[in-house]
Amino acid sequence: MKKYHQYIQLAVLAGIMLLCHACQKGEILNLNTPTDVIILNPSKADLNNLVSGVESGMRRDVGTYLDDVGVIGREIYRFSNSEPRWVTDMLTSGLDNNTFYLSNPWASRYLVIRQCWLILQGAANCKSITDAERKGFTGFAKTIIGYQLLLNLNLTDVNGVRIPTADPTYIGPVIKDPGQVQDSILKYLADGAADLSASSVIFPLSAGFGSFNNAAGLTQFNRALAARVDAYRKNWASVLTDLSGSFMDMNGKFSTGVYHYFSTGGGDQVNPSFIALNGTGEVRAVQPSFATDILPGDDRISKAPLRTATVSQSGLTSNRDLWIWTALDAPISIIRNEELILLYAEAKIQLASYPDAEVALNTIRAGHNLPPYGGAITAPALLNELLYQRRYSLLGEGHRWIDMRRYGRLGDLPIDRPNDKVWPNFPLPQTEVNI
Repeated sequence: MKKYHQYIQLAVLAGIMLLCHACQKGEILNLNTPTDVIILNPSKADLNNLVSGVESGMRRDVGTYLDDVGVIGREIYRFSNSEPRWVTDMLTSGLDNNTFYLSNPWASRYLVIRQCWLILQGAANCKSITDAERKGFTGFAKTIIGYQLLLNLNLTDVNGVRIPTADPTYIGPVIKDPGQVQDSILKYLADGAADLSASSVIFPLSAGFGSFNNAAGLTQFNRALAARVDAYRKNWASVLTDLSGSFMDMNGKFSTGVYHYFSTGGGDQVNPSFIALNGTGEVRAVQPSFATDILPGDDRISKAPLRTATVSQSGLTSNRDLWIWTALDAPISIIRNEELILLYAEAKIQLASYPDAEVALNTIRAGHNLPPYGGAITAPALLNELLYQRRYSLLGEGHRWIDMRRYGRLGDLPIDRPNDKVWPNFPLPQTEVNI
């Protein structure tokens, strides 16, 4: 299997190097090859550095991931003078299993997972922390393993992923049943929540975690992620149970949640998805149907402001920019309250609790300058309303393509050129095929 040296982020390496006095020397060669790193007795500071490395690593290639799902999901056009594959491979000629738009985010997610296993191993061997503190580290690590695995599954779907285990010498099979993988993700999240419920969190997290940087907050974050996965798994009653333990607040700010944090400080990472308005070389433009399909008065049109001049590439044209990340230090959402309210509405529709679903949908509508829902109170009509609200509330956050796939509606996405296609999934990366 090819080595992933080019994907190993500095934060991960720095965390491991800081442990050299406490472990055998070694390096992470790639995401599925055994490693001889053994953490014998790390200090609290060592474990804290590993956590910081995980949080930093979660940001790596997140912009590419969002471009992947946004372009295929017909939310955006990604125009680039230096990279034509955003308008060729992604839309018409076919997805390559051995190039940057798949290999980079895929490898980055597994490298974070490997770092999480180092936390699990280090916490188990650390002699200077209490059991409650140990559970804080392990609960966080298991939560992030579940989340990172979900992102790779979102890309490849029925083409499969490998489920990580505690044994770094074991390379498991590619699991092609999305439900089986989702069950494994839910198990990681459940184990993480159990650990966090009896934990004391002593490690620092960035401002992206906000008030969710303690045991209670991380548990709520964990349950929010579980609600998303249970919705994908169609475990509707479980979605509601998850949400009851999350930070969902029907009357709260839509923006409340957990984010990837960026800054312009020296040595830190800026938001990779920020592009200034009215650019010409590198552009994230909104697919035109976003504006033509939006309801009159819907304030979410502000996410797609008009450009001073239209922009075109390879027969694709847009007159609106994507404007969600408005600065180099703008955070990128991992999960937030608006999505949770929509997950609640979705579960209630699927369970035929239509009045509750309507309340949640009207909460979203009211928050975006729309009158109360006035359509039919039937499952098909309410699901159409739900998908509309998810489309406009979660623009650019990585959901539209997945939503349309899980509801069998990829054929409803717009086709801009005669030979364009909507791909249902990415292929398995060549690095995995070569094993």
